[in-house]
Amino acid sequence: MVSERLEWAQRLQSIAQTGLAYGEPSLYDRERYEQVRRIAAEMVAPNGDVDRFEAVFAAEAGHATPKIDVRGAVFRDGEILLVRERVKKSAGTWTLPGGWADVGESPSEAVVREVREESGYETRAVKLLALYDRNRHPHPPNPWHIWKACFLCELLDDTQYELDDEIAEARFFARHQLPELDLARITPDSYIDRFYAHREYPEWPTDFD
Repeated sequence: MVSERLEWAQRLQSIAQTGLAYGEPSLYDRERYEQVRRIAAEMVAPNGDVDRFEAVFAAEAGHATPKIDVRGAVFRDGEILLVRERVKKSAGTWTLPGGWADVGESPSEAVVREVREESGYETRAVKLLALYDRNRHPHPPNPWHIWKACFLCELLDDTQYELDDEIAEARFFARHQLPELDLARITPDSYIDRFYAHREYPEWPTDFD
């Protein structure tokens, strides 16, 4: 679960971003909103890297809303599809294929695209399994407030096409032979175990926070 400190930082960033986005704040108000944004950056920046985080926050414009991460649960013969990224922070750990939704896509289009890019498999989204608030699950801290939309995706065939350059490997794993998971993206209980249960009981409604 997210710490109170991180939740405060996310809320402060949201106040600053929204305050700067609407109307025409006076110079005084603009300076105050920028100070609030700086405080948020100070609260989340590791190793005192405040300027970098403030620049990331400053690049966000408009009304502040949660970011949307889509994930696809794909099963084959009782095994679940996982991918391993090349980036150092995730090297050696595995996750459900997925990523940020793009502007102009529906949620189902986004997850089908992400599954294809990261695993090489063509699928179709058949059910929204869960809509999670990342802050309410045991993930490591992240400066952004993120919602995670997780879909059951059905394989269209067994052909595996070329993987995205950021992905090192994509494989199906048996439930009791899972590799080390990337806990920044998924957890065993809320994702793997829960989605296996949804597969066994397809009449269950969507999980949500």
